[in-house]
Amino acid sequence: MTDNSIVQAAIQLILLALVSLLIPASYRVIVGPSLPDRLQAVDLITTLLIGIIVMLALVEGTENFVDMAIALAAFAFIGTISIARYISEGRVF
Repeated sequence: MTDNSIVQAAIQLILLALVSLLIPASYRVIVGPSLPDRLQAVDLITTLLIGIIVMLALVEGTENFVDMAIALAAFAFIGTISIARYISEGRVF
């Protein structure tokens, strides 16, 4: 999609940053002192994955990855809401 080498280098750096941020977020999921901290880390991981998918869509030049990212965002939103309700009230529905 983009032929400019500066833009390609920037996309590669952004991808590297997003992937490297998955490590501390995964650590927070495993070690998190409380359940809300773990929920926030899982939400951060899904947001990072959405960013990675969108950057891969730019690299590949296809729009199918963007559709996947939108679907992942919808599922992540529903999951976060249901887990937050379970934490606060002890029930999902």
